[in-house]
This record gives sequence, structure tokens and C-alpha cells, in this order.
Amino acid sequence: MTSAYIHIPFCEHICFYCDFNKVFLEGQPVDEYIQSLLTEIRLTKEQYPSDTIETIYIGGGTPTSLSAKQLAVLLEGVQELLPFDNKNEFTIEANPGDLTQEKLHVMKAYGVNRLSMGVQTFDNQLLKKIGRKHTAEDVYETMKLLEKEDFLNVSIDLIYALPGQTLEGFRDTLNRAIELNLPHYSLYSLILENKTMFMNWVRQGRLQLPDQDIEAQMFEETIVAMEKAGRYQYEVSNFALKGQESKHNLVYWNNEHYYGFGAGASGYLGHTRYKNHGPIQHYLKPLRENKLPTVETEILTLNNQMEEELFLGLRKKDGVSKQRFKDKFGLSINQVYEKIIPELVQKELLVETADYLQLSEQGLFVGNDVFEAFLIDKE
Repeated sequence: MTSAYIHIPFCEHICFYCDFNKVFLEGQPVDEYIQSLLTEIRLTKEQYPSDTIETIYIGGGTPTSLSAKQLAVLLEGVQELLPFDNKNEFTIEANPGDLTQEKLHVMKAYGVNRLSMGVQTFDNQLLKKIGRKHTAEDVYETMKLLEKEDFLNVSIDLIYALPGQTLEGFRDTLNRAIELNLPHYSLYSLILENKTMFMNWVRQGRLQLPDQDIEAQMFEETIVAMEKAGRYQYEVSNFALKGQESKHNLVYWNNEHYYGFGAGASGYLGHTRYKNHGPIQHYLKPLRENKLPTVETEILTLNNQMEEELFLGLRKKDGVSKQRFKDKFGLSINQVYEKIIPELVQKELLVETADYLQLSEQGLFVGNDVFEAFLIDKE
């Protein structure tokens, strides 16, 4: 079984912190892009057949920046080319304020059963500061529309440690998010990425971010507040009601296979990770000649595969299953990492049980240091 990620790179507005592959919508060959995307799906399926698609996730960019008609063309093609059981998870990303009743009806008609909404914060001043075009009021209006249409499987993304964000301000956002009583929440700390406006401004001294202690406290308070509200932390940045975890994201953390379709998308099939051309015209050119738009491929060695199993799996609260590791690689995890595991357990960064390896509470806060310890090739 394989999942599918589909990338829509168009945005009506470019956020100052965003590093994803995206372009300003106006003047772009959107209709050709949708047709090329469907061509890519067809060509990839011929090369890497899969009987059933486990989950589908359409991200971006902003998929809801497409018109209702364009969405219908895309989703009709996806339904035709990717055999999918309607009981499985089919997610589309949306921005508050972009979603109309017409677009929602189109999504529902083609089996979309989950929405992931980029809210980021409920502070209107901060929203402006980070380059978002929606307001907190738009979030509430969109939620009203979703309730009216009985579309309740909704997740929202929040970002913390934003420039000028105070602890009090963050607490207000967290409380307002929890009051929406949604089944799923994702919370990420702001990461400064190269080539973003934010990174330029920080280098120029024009932006001030909360210090690391405040950031750590925001993360800590999130865990406590979410748990109190019955949303358990099943992955470092993700919280859900039991049974409402993001099945698509679990595909990544369980190190399973998925197609990556669209400009700049990445996929993982067999032992190969691949990436598509990012710039739109570079992506479209090979597809006009019925060729795949792949720009790079990497065949993973056994060491690479085991490392990925560890640093992806440790993001999950359950951690890495020793039995699954042995079934997958024919070696026991303690055999492969006989030195590293006891060291990390002794430093109280890792917890080892008979069946699992997990990050400790302390390890959650310094996850990247723990993941790095498992890189075999670095020695």
C-alpha cells in the first residue's frame, strides 16, 4: 500500500516565513499545471503500480486558491487515476477565508473527508506581521461554514515563537484554538529558513524573536493544555483525540512509501527517494513530452534506511518498535546501535522498554540532537 502527496504551488499571497515551493497565483498556467499533474500521476503509476492508495494529501502552496471548477477537474482526475477507498483519509489544506461553500461541495463530492487549515495565530496584529492575509474573524467564519456543512474532521496549524509574540499572547491563541474543540492540532515553532523575508529581516536586525526559554515554555504549556483538553501528543508537534491522528503524516513517521506528485514534491518508493523540479516551467517541460519531471533520485543504503526508521520513528510518542525494526531489516535495533542506545538512555534523552525506544520528556525538547546520534555514516 502506498500513499500520495499532491502539491499545488499557487498562493494568492506569499507569507514572510514560508519556505515551501510556491508562486504567486496571478498569471500562472494553472490549468496546464493541473493537466500536467494528472499526466505525472498516470506516468508514475505505469512505472510504480499500486493497487490501493492508503491516504491522499493535497498540500501547497494553497490548494483552495484554485477555483471551484479547477478543483473539480483536479479531483475528478485524482479519483480516476488513484484507486481509493472512501473510508480512507483524504486531506486538503485550506486557508481561512479562502474556502467557499461551492469549493467545499466540490471537495465533498470527490471524497475529501479531512481539512488542514493554516491558522498560525489568533492575534490579528501578528497575522499581519507574518504576512498572512486572513484574520481571526475569518477563522471563525470558516468554522461556521464547516459546521453548517457538517464537515467536522478539521485540523489547524499554529506557529509559536513568532516575532514579538509574548507568552500571554500565545496562551490566548492556544486557548482560542482549544475552544474550537477540534479533533486535531499541529503546533510548530517558527523556523527561520534561508531565502525567506523573515531570515533577511533577522539578519538586518529588524526582527526580534522570543528567546529559547520562552519558546520552550510555550511548547511545554502546549503539551499540558492539550492533554487537559483530551488531545494527546502522538508526535512531537501533533495532538489529537484518540483515533483522529493524521494517518497521512503517520505514513512519513512510520517510514512507509508514498508518491510525491507536483512541482517540488518528494516521494519514497521502493528504496528510492526522489524529488521533482521545483520551478513551474521546469516541472511542465518534461511532462509536455510525456516524461517524468524528476530532478534527483537517491537510492537508500541499508544504513540510510535504518537511520531514517530511527529519526522519523522517534518523532512519534510511541517511538520505534523493536519488532518492526527487526522484521524490516533482519537485524535487532540493539545490535545495530549497541553503543548509542545505552549512552542516550544514560543521558536521560531516550527511554528503552522491552518493545520500544522512545524520546524521554527531556529528549522531546532536544530531538534533533538525539536523531543526530543515530547517523551511522558520521562516525
